[in-house]
Amino acid sequence: MERTVTYPTRPPSQDLRPVPELDALDRRLLGLLRQNSRMTNQALSEALGVAPSTCLARMKGLQRSGVIRRFTVEVDPRALGQNIEALISVRMRAGARHLMAAFGEGLKKVPEVSQFFFLAGADDFLIHVTARDTDHIRQFVLEHLSSNPAVAATQTSLVFEHVQGSDDL
Repeated sequence: MERTVTYPTRPPSQDLRPVPELDALDRRLLGLLRQNSRMTNQALSEALGVAPSTCLARMKGLQRSGVIRRFTVEVDPRALGQNIEALISVRMRAGARHLMAAFGEGLKKVPEVSQFFFLAGADDFLIHVTARDTDHIRQFVLEHLSSNPAVAATQTSLVFEHVQGSDDL
């Protein structure tokens, strides 16, 4: 008997363009932007020792190629009344694998979700949430995960401290 295996399709937000080779100047530019994405083109070009036009052309090229995806601001969740963070692992039901892309798209619309990862391994998703308190996290799990028939299991881990990685490339 022949078996058909279906894999989830890539979310539309995933860019399939080839990633260009980065030279030393590109890497230094990206390092500066990761430290402070608000640096002016003039300040960047001075720090890199290149003309402002060269710096701007490099930056535009990195944006067009998808290396620079977006510019963001990092906000302290506590300033918004979100005093607790959690990482929630989600395992989808075996018969619901075809719903993974839709599940991910739905997570994008939930305010408590700061980011999520589609995984290989025992779990299918890892969701980073911010909330007012543990009751808020519990409500999130009940409303958005446990009540979803495609979800087989969840596991919640509270975050004691959130530390960003190095800005080195």
